Amino acid sequence: MVRPLARWRAASALCLALTLVFVAGAASAQENFPDRGIRIVVPFSAGGGVDAVARIIGERMREPLRQSLLVDNKPGASGMIGALAVAKSPADGYTLLLASAGEVAVNPHLYKNMQYAPDRDFAPVSLVVRVPNVVVVNPELPIRNMAELVAYAKANPGALSYSSSGVGNPQHLAGELLGQMAGIKLIHAPYKGSAQQVADVAAKNVGLTFSSLAGANAFIKDGRVRAIAMTSPGRSPLAADLPAVAEYAPLKGYALENWFGLFAPAKTPAPVIARLNAALAEALRDPEVIKKLRLNGGEPQAMSPADFAAFVRGESARFGKIVADAKITVDN
Repeated sequence: MVRPLARWRAASALCLALTLVFVAGAASAQENFPDRGIRIVVPFSAGGGVDAVARIIGERMREPLRQSLLVDNKPGASGMIGALAVAKSPADGYTLLLASAGEVAVNPHLYKNMQYAPDRDFAPVSLVVRVPNVVVVNPELPIRNMAELVAYAKANPGALSYSSSGVGNPQHLAGELLGQMAGIKLIHAPYKGSAQQVADVAAKNVGLTFSSLAGANAFIKDGRVRAIAMTSPGRSPLAADLPAVAEYAPLKGYALENWFGLFAPAKTPAPVIARLNAALAEALRDPEVIKKLRLNGGEPQAMSPADFAAFVRGESARFGKIVADAKITVDN
């Protein structure tokens, strides 16, 4: 007859053994990461800026990770369909999200019924690129710099409109911040996507827009629109001849950029996050990758996971204030 104490000791020994096997297995999986292909979810359609960046870094990260990285486009609901898919994925590092600022730092301030919370459901890996906007105007307007833009808007209240690719995106917020800081009224004209955003400035349907340099370059080069400034904190390496908006003294401190960053599901093991971060940092040091990212309107910048987490919190607070001050609302 087995005594109770003996049974308890046997059960405890078995439990300990199983725990050790589980821990050893988990540690081995982390040490061997990755041992199969990785999926990068892009929450927008193929062919856009986020998609292009995902493909550039995915191709280069193959080398240090020794695995393929597949881009999986899941567009819809202002990027929230793709983001939610990653939030619900296993926290093992094999499903990642390349997000723009909207999905993780703007949408939480716009939508009341979001099905994910960025600070709860994602583990930041690294910033990838900053994407400043270029301010472009119709060339028939008497506006060649920010001083003239502000003066024109003050002399013609309510007459100057600007386009963006949707309510609440960073381009929309760039216009709202400009209006707040300059004390002018700009009329927002949201579009469903970016295809017509710059074209309608050239067609005189709107006076100006805030666009990625990649999206506006063709129009700038053939003179259909006039570029007058960049929304980066200082002059951007992407267009060093253009002044920053903030160089106009009354708008000192103005800065508003979109950005793309890499995220994993929350609770992804720290060693896995570190491995992904190192591979991405290596990719972003590659001169060919830097060249390609700049051609797509982004300035590469790697960060540690901790620094990126702090960056996202700061950006969320800043975007949230602009949304609140402008009283921007959307239905969902």
